[in-house]
Amino acid sequence: MGVKLDEGTDRLHVIVFANEKGGTGKSTTAVHVAIALAARGARVACFDLDHRQRTLGRYLDNRRDTMKRTGRNLPMPVYETHDGESLDRFNDALGRLTEHADFLVIDTPGRDDRFARIAVTNADTLVTPMNDSFVDFDLIGHVDPDTFKVTRPSFYSELIWETRKHRARADGSTIDWIVLRNRLQHIEARNMRRVSEAITQLSKRVGFRTVPGLSERVVYRELFPSGLTMLDRGEFGEMGLAHVAARQELREMMGGLQLPETTASAPAAA
Repeated sequence: MGVKLDEGTDRLHVIVFANEKGGTGKSTTAVHVAIALAARGARVACFDLDHRQRTLGRYLDNRRDTMKRTGRNLPMPVYETHDGESLDRFNDALGRLTEHADFLVIDTPGRDDRFARIAVTNADTLVTPMNDSFVDFDLIGHVDPDTFKVTRPSFYSELIWETRKHRARADGSTIDWIVLRNRLQHIEARNMRRVSEAITQLSKRVGFRTVPGLSERVVYRELFPSGLTMLDRGEFGEMGLAHVAARQELREMMGGLQLPETTASAPAAA
């Protein structure tokens, strides 16, 4: 069931957000990355594979409704949600979404899913958001309970490792695997240091990069009903310190992802 997402084009860059645990800010981060790319002029498509939660799809529904209600023209990707069942529908949706896209952003369910595995296999950039705790670290690696040293990679890390090797053999390309560390600031300092050391150890063994992600801020939850993001500066009126700080961390995160520029992209104006 090998499906090549970007077959026939050398310009499409596939960004897959994948984590088999929920509650890591995966969909919120995916939306913000998609809007950030669209705001700089790239042609962006989004594909929500989580037909149960449908967070990314609902977020963009709300954004579309806000545009209709207010008459404002906001950066907006094209998007679809998969039914979680049909491979034909999966392929048809990909054909429509990728026909004119520079970037395809895929949000996967917070569980093992066959379509998510297909997406990961074809990713150019694979983003695994995780909260900065050993509960979430357990997805990618296991530690000694006394020393907190990494004892071995998890099944998930081994799966990604094998996927990357298969991709390299198949077409000579690579998957840039990024562990995105969300909600850093609300973790007790000693625990944060231990988690950080474990992530550094594991990254050397299985070859992912780490990038600081989005903090736990009320403003992100408040944006969902309107479909707005921290990039929609003109929609907020006077911005408070929390908004300014959130926009700065988003800029830093986008820089850390090191996504390619496109011929359609202009400098970020948002």
